[in-house]
Amino acid sequence: MRLTQTKAELRAAAAIRPRAVVMTMGALHEGHAALLAEARERVGPDGSVVLTIFVNPLQFGPAEDFDRYPRTLASDLAIAKNEGVDLVFNPSRDELYPNEPSVTVHPGPLADELEGVFRPGHFSGVLTVVSKLLHLTAPDLALYGEKDYQQLTLIREMVGDLDMDVDIVPVPTVREPDGLAMSSRNRYLSETERDEALVLYRALSAGAKAGMNGPDAVMTAAHAELEAVPSVKIDYLALRAPDLGPVIGPGEARMLIAARVGLTRLIDNISITLR
Repeated sequence: MRLTQTKAELRAAAAIRPRAVVMTMGALHEGHAALLAEARERVGPDGSVVLTIFVNPLQFGPAEDFDRYPRTLASDLAIAKNEGVDLVFNPSRDELYPNEPSVTVHPGPLADELEGVFRPGHFSGVLTVVSKLLHLTAPDLALYGEKDYQQLTLIREMVGDLDMDVDIVPVPTVREPDGLAMSSRNRYLSETERDEALVLYRALSAGAKAGMNGPDAVMTAAHAELEAVPSVKIDYLALRAPDLGPVIGPGEARMLIAARVGLTRLIDNISITLR
């Protein structure tokens, strides 16, 4: 495994085109390990897996946790090596943004909904860095977790609209045994807050079970779970089509939630079949 920290080093190491890339902000956990394992399986023993680690300042708002976001490079590299990563790209801020960018990616109207209501400009920052990293790593495959479902949807739209030559591969959310979606921000939770955070998955699961009775029943069941834990402050609970447009008739749908547990903001989502 090779660690690179400049664009020149990355280009030299990637003279043979890497096959798969997994983009992260570090603080790796089993969810990231699952992405890396899936990447390795898809490219096979002769392919290349590239991991990027970069805490992207463009996607953090002024009141968000950029400065305290966990940086754990040593343990990240150990996980990467264990999962068979060939190349790690860990640039500095100045390396990736030598100047304040004047050209960024406009993510379209979906970016102003759901997460975009509470994090204005977030998805412009996400798509800008994803676009840069796709150009720099030139992969055949890029793998993203379904936990960040709106992000995944917008990346798919960008790749399609801009005719980027890469396949976007979604990977299911990895959960703790009690259902909590794995997240680098879970480490911020106190023991009490972690117990409270389980209500997010309980609400999503209740909604999924109610899918046979239609959208109204889904929302009612989910809200009933959330009302039992008033200390968890809900930013949104939404039922959308798989492309995050409005639900139209029976079929597959996606329920998404964002909530604040203490000072920590968590997101999650689940696939639902509506009858």
